[in-house]
Amino acid sequence: MAPSAERADLLDASRTWPSWVLTARQLCDLELLLNGGFSPLRGFMCQADYRSVCDRMRLANGPLWSMPITLDVSEVVAQALRPGEALALRDPEGVMLAALRVDDVWQPDREAEARAVFGTTSRDHAGVAHLLDRTQPWYAGGAVQGLQLPVHYDFRELRLTPAELRAEFTRMGWRRVVAFQTRNPLHRAHQELTMRAAKAAQANLLIHPVVGMTKPGDVDHYTRVRCYQAVLARYPQHTVKLSLLPLAMRMGGPREALWHATIRKNFGCTHFIVGRDHAGPGADKTGRPFYGPYDAQELLSKHQEELGVTMVPFQNMVYLEEQDAYFPEDEVPAGARTLNLSGTELRRRLADGRDIPKWFTFPEVARELIRSYPPRRNQGLTVFFTGLSGSGKSTIANVLLIKFLEMGGRPVTLLDGDIVRTHLSSELGFSKEHRDLNIRRIGFVAAEITKNGGIAICAPIAPYDSVRKDVRAMIESVGGMLLVHVATPLEVCEQRDRKGLYAKARAGIVKQFTGISDPYEVPTDAEVVVDASAVTPEEAAQEILLRLEQMGYIGDCR
Repeated sequence: MAPSAERADLLDASRTWPSWVLTARQLCDLELLLNGGFSPLRGFMCQADYRSVCDRMRLANGPLWSMPITLDVSEVVAQALRPGEALALRDPEGVMLAALRVDDVWQPDREAEARAVFGTTSRDHAGVAHLLDRTQPWYAGGAVQGLQLPVHYDFRELRLTPAELRAEFTRMGWRRVVAFQTRNPLHRAHQELTMRAAKAAQANLLIHPVVGMTKPGDVDHYTRVRCYQAVLARYPQHTVKLSLLPLAMRMGGPREALWHATIRKNFGCTHFIVGRDHAGPGADKTGRPFYGPYDAQELLSKHQEELGVTMVPFQNMVYLEEQDAYFPEDEVPAGARTLNLSGTELRRRLADGRDIPKWFTFPEVARELIRSYPPRRNQGLTVFFTGLSGSGKSTIANVLLIKFLEMGGRPVTLLDGDIVRTHLSSELGFSKEHRDLNIRRIGFVAAEITKNGGIAICAPIAPYDSVRKDVRAMIESVGGMLLVHVATPLEVCEQRDRKGLYAKARAGIVKQFTGISDPYEVPTDAEVVVDASAVTPEEAAQEILLRLEQMGYIGDCR
């Protein structure tokens, strides 16, 4: 961090600089750049390092580094930057955290980056989807000069920097430390795996969970940390430590495993646990995994000596019923009865309000999960309509509103397109940028309603798939979402047009009109599809209620 006098000079000079408000991912990256977690990096990558890392997993001057660390910015900001100038990096509240001394500004080939880093351009891969759909089109590279680290108000005693953690290891006399990377609560299999790893390495154990960005749909880090704290007592005294890592994961499989090991070396670890499908994003829509189950182990094993971190590999852990214990798959006797519970099944049990088996997790972990994730019938939810103007969205939404009010039990809010335009987005026009902003605002409000146990009914046009997916991710992180595509044919929508907007659009009077002069991207992920020219509004609303009942969000709706 800059000394106080230099900090004052930077703040004064920054008044004339362009500024960039950091995204959640960029905040994580900046924190680890400033505190040494990303050593030897001293800033966001310039072109030479970026290309070298993509092509050969090394910085331009030689050291191993497997993941691009880049600052993506808008075209407006990029055009305002020149090499040798400075860019003020600010948090969402406007606080300046660092200055970027610009060396490079360029427009990357993000599809080529996806192929090189993730081995695919499929948006079924969470890292690829973020790169291609939620990353700005320009990169700015250069060293960063820190003014202060991002401020955290949660679990402060557990947020140790690399220097602080290394000092703590020295104080405790820990010379050999094996790190365990996790983005999930610790269940019995994890506890057995980490105990075995520590014994195999004759090392003390660092439980080092990610509390930055993880895979969409993961358990929130507040719940996870409470689970970790509850399980610590099950380890031998003076052999385990919990510390939190503000990392934004990329779900990059083998490359990510090498990256994670590099980071843990900076935190003072000598060993690193790598299990089955480390940091994997799962499978594509055909069910094919993006990476082999032990690809990450193979890559790290090739580089562990150069890196200076010893890998502790593990196979998948399974429960052996007759011994009431967990074992690696390769240690299970032939024909023995084993049990396993997937993350999907765990989430289903939580959603249905069913018990979590004692053989799977500890009672204290189960209590925390149930407290944070009540059954779906007790959760908030959003019903999000999308469809052309005149398709019947608003009418069906209003019928659904009345049905929910009749049922009672949750507060219900209707966020209709016209209502939102009047009260929430009156200053916005109809450019793509403004349409996206309007939908994001609707999504934000709906997520807040959902988070607090209510029902939000949203009925905008929402023509763009990527923004709808962003809204879904926002809402599903706090509750449930049902996407309803009102697929009424365009010709019927035109016949119903009360405002004459379609006629004006065809005459060129109204510009960028969805379905005429601007595209409507048909959703492929809608839970309900209705054609309002073939069913009545009451029938459509009833179909939605039946689907919600099937999903467990409401009781008997008949």
